[in-house]
Amino acid sequence: MIKRLFILIFISLAAYIIGIHTGLSSHQATSVAIFCVSIMGTLLFWTFRLTFAFLGTSILLITQTIDVDNLIKSSSLEVILFLVGMMVIVGFLKDAGFFAWLVSLILRIRNLTAEKFLILISVISALLACAVDEVTAIIFIIAAILEICDYFEVNPAPFLIISVLATNIGSSGTVLGNPIGIIIATKSGLTFEDFLVKAFPLMLVCLFVTIAILNIWFRKTLIELDHKIKEFGANDMLIKLISVPPERELKIGLAIFGATLCAISLHRRMELFWGLQHNTVLLVLPLISSGGIMAWKWKKAREYIEKDVDWWTLLFFLLLFAQAGTLKFTGATDVFAQKISMLVRSNSTLLTGFVLWTSTIGSSILDNVVLVAAFIPIIQSLQEIGFNIQALWWALLFGGCLGGNITMIGSTANIVALGILEKERNAKVSFLRWLKVGFVVGVITTLIVWLGLIVLPFYK
Repeated sequence: MIKRLFILIFISLAAYIIGIHTGLSSHQATSVAIFCVSIMGTLLFWTFRLTFAFLGTSILLITQTIDVDNLIKSSSLEVILFLVGMMVIVGFLKDAGFFAWLVSLILRIRNLTAEKFLILISVISALLACAVDEVTAIIFIIAAILEICDYFEVNPAPFLIISVLATNIGSSGTVLGNPIGIIIATKSGLTFEDFLVKAFPLMLVCLFVTIAILNIWFRKTLIELDHKIKEFGANDMLIKLISVPPERELKIGLAIFGATLCAISLHRRMELFWGLQHNTVLLVLPLISSGGIMAWKWKKAREYIEKDVDWWTLLFFLLLFAQAGTLKFTGATDVFAQKISMLVRSNSTLLTGFVLWTSTIGSSILDNVVLVAAFIPIIQSLQEIGFNIQALWWALLFGGCLGGNITMIGSTANIVALGILEKERNAKVSFLRWLKVGFVVGVITTLIVWLGLIVLPFYK
């Protein structure tokens, strides 16, 4: 602990001194040093990440590196409110039995084979991540995987890895799949429709290639499962998994969720029709739906807010966005943009690759929200000096999501899934075991995205 603290202090001081000696002003160097502390504090002291966010933001204000008004403007409060609304909706759906019903309904499959099971859990994981978020999706999919693997007496770890890899890929398909999706949408002006047209198809290509890779990688495990299916039979297991038909509350929940998704997908058209500011409808819709839910289920309204809304994470996001905004406010990101421009020599293809691979590698060891928060003001500064940045937003999105597959700590979904496996089955997955398959999947899917961003004209 003490050793890591000294490392953190050294890095922060080094960032400040190097910044001063490379031409940054004192305020610019301070903003860079504080942001480095938040990033490295998150990496070295995960439990205390909010502590670093609080202290770092306080120092920025005390040193007048940023003022209160601009701090509030930089905190992306609209993103926080969107996430609050979606968390309330997801909490209600969980209580209504939506996820258990969905998983059990889809698992009603005849002539089950190991290959079908692999495809099934991969597709369900990816699509469920698109509709809600990666963490919620993985919790319910892992529960089903553990039950099925227990029935057939096979090791659940390979199927857990398969599900998590597919979940991280699926989270790049829509605005809703990952917090970085809504962050990028609000900062870039991209709409839900843009994600469906440009991100979702590329996500599907990555998913199908990943399924093919995993089908080969886990061939021995699949052969073992096929033998177990023939030995035990699947009918009893499937009957056990299938729940009763949806109750009235679940039907209403499905209607609310479906209506919210449909409205979100049409948000840009609604904004143009009513003459509203860009992203107004996108950000308001979850608040309207969650407000209606809390009015209907008023006895549980406080529980939805207190238990289902992850305030710890949201406060961290808010202060992190404020610190990243300070980089922009002081002009530090303009300096970085100029340096990057000189590095890539105004080559847009090279710049896209730089953003994609940097975010992929970075998100394999850092929280992808931290990485995206650092990149956004730099991309905005690149736009100001004349770069076409459309492809950069997609590079940042896919890099932030796909890089999470490379290591077992690269994504929140990874950590949650491994925690469930350890708690429920007292089993562990080694870092090297995950890295072998995660590196292959992460690199190949990132190469696919890079090729798509370079070749396909509508990403430019």
